[in-house]
Amino acid sequence: MTKHSSVTKKKLLLTPLEMTIFAMLGALMFCSKILTEVLPNVHFLGMFTMVFTLCYRKKGLIPIYVYVLLNGIYAGFATWWIPYLYLWTILWAITMLLPQRMPKKLAVVVYCVVCGLHGLAFGTLYAPAQAILFGLDFKQMLAWIAAGFPYDVVHAIGNLVAGILIVPLCMLIGRLDKNAHKMYC
Repeated sequence: MTKHSSVTKKKLLLTPLEMTIFAMLGALMFCSKILTEVLPNVHFLGMFTMVFTLCYRKKGLIPIYVYVLLNGIYAGFATWWIPYLYLWTILWAITMLLPQRMPKKLAVVVYCVVCGLHGLAFGTLYAPAQAILFGLDFKQMLAWIAAGFPYDVVHAIGNLVAGILIVPLCMLIGRLDKNAHKMYC
């Protein structure tokens, strides 16, 4: 084993502290979802997905999938759960593509808009899996999207408002966790 490969391996491994932090962040996502279930499609999941991605970059997927796993354990691994395997990854990927160093005022707006758009697109992103799982043709899939669009609008508004917390939470995590990507500190 070369010195380079051992360094690469070391970067990929999680420390016990990281495992604990990511487990707690995934549990935080899950608890926030349970606490906000009284409001249809209003939750902090998009905001947390973006915060964890901005702060932990690739490792931000870990708490996201801890949440997805906990959600499946809690509510059952049924067909509704299958799209969750990719829905949050799409927001993670879009967030990864955003410039890492934006002026703070611009970042607040961009993050809110991206978070809101993910909420608006949620039903459309969910629809292909539903079509495949339930044998819907293209017209039926479009009807399914149209029927859920009012809920996607509510989802978008909730995400847009929750997106206001992204920059402050990134700053807080940057101050508390020396391994987090430093933003706006």
